[in-house]
Amino acid sequence: MLSKFLVLLMLLHHAYSAEFDTTKPIKLSGVLTKVEWSNPHIWIYLDVKDEKGNVTNWGFSASPPGMLQRRGITKASLKLGDTLTISGHRAKDGSNNASGNVVTFADGHDALIGQDQALNPTLK
Repeated sequence: MLSKFLVLLMLLHHAYSAEFDTTKPIKLSGVLTKVEWSNPHIWIYLDVKDEKGNVTNWGFSASPPGMLQRRGITKASLKLGDTLTISGHRAKDGSNNASGNVVTFADGHDALIGQDQALNPTLK
């Protein structure tokens, strides 16, 4: 019974390329405003200021909580008000959402937050 359930979950889970455009890498810095720490993927929200001073809230899909914890990232690692830089790929629907593949914390250290199937954009 459990194996049929797992197969169904795998079939229902979306492919990375179905939701995110791997031809549109993105790298944004902003202030952490919200973290949704739940399965199947956590979401990280940043207020990103453009060159004119306008602020837009962006959402980044990341790995599941258990996977992040195994990588050393916990709820306590993501502090509201901190400035983060996140690279990933833009959502295909044109919304202010993206994959979150790598996060750079204010102290300069990087951490992988993306799903295993995600391509790691190299934006400098």
